[in-house]
Amino acid sequence: MPDQHLTLDAMKVVAYQGEPGAYSHLACKHTFPDWNSVHCATFVDALNMVEKGDAYYAMIPVENSTAGRVEEIYRELKRTQLYVVKEHFEPVNHCLIAPHSMTIDQITRIGSHPQALAQCDSNIKALGAKNQAMYDTAGAAKHIAEFEEPGLAVISSELAAELYGLKVLKNHFNDSVGNTTRFLVFARQQKMPVMEEGQTYITSFMFRVRNIPAALYKAMGGFATQGINMLKLESYMVNGNFTATQFYVDVEAHFQSAAMQAALEELSFFSEDVRVLGTYLADEYRLKSL
Repeated sequence: MPDQHLTLDAMKVVAYQGEPGAYSHLACKHTFPDWNSVHCATFVDALNMVEKGDAYYAMIPVENSTAGRVEEIYRELKRTQLYVVKEHFEPVNHCLIAPHSMTIDQITRIGSHPQALAQCDSNIKALGAKNQAMYDTAGAAKHIAEFEEPGLAVISSELAAELYGLKVLKNHFNDSVGNTTRFLVFARQQKMPVMEEGQTYITSFMFRVRNIPAALYKAMGGFATQGINMLKLESYMVNGNFTATQFYVDVEAHFQSAAMQAALEELSFFSEDVRVLGTYLADEYRLKSL
């Protein structure tokens, strides 16, 4: 059933955080090549576009194979009522980018989003340059295209260099080969796939354990008993409260499977605020790495 809250203009729109040329922009182009990609200043803005019916999907990065989780997203998940409907893995090719007048030996500072700086830390140090945190990888490229600062180069995508008329001084500037970012696609409506034999499904959910001894051990025991493979377990504090911890979990199971239903029933005995974010097909990239 189509979402009645969507405008006609939003039916093939996917929102992302960052300037055009950001890795989230690339993820949108690769996942939804025929859709309109709309850039937003923040992750919250991208999610809000979907919540208000101005976009059909939001493409949100949640973790990177080198730099780890994008912590801000897990704080926002508690505030949104959107569902996860798809995952996408985007290989990251960080490029060292500068104005055409600059040479690599002139670089004294390298700017980018903190995640990108972390993913290129060894190569930055090898050049003897200092880090300069900026709000976005593509935004960093846009900045040096508009304001040529002496000694400042940036880390961004090849697409950003092309869009903003800059040159790539060094390709594959990231420290690790195989650097990959995992994205989740959020929608207003749950789009649970039909459970079929031979398919691999991921179910994502959040919960908060009760403040009792061994609560987490007991809460997760049902997944071990039911033989469900846990892929991810993230914890973070709720509203700065040291006695209440929120957890985000990815498991390899379909929500409607008997094993998953039994595990969730046991989870509910020792937890509160259990919320299933969605069930979706495992991305091909994940299956190749198994």
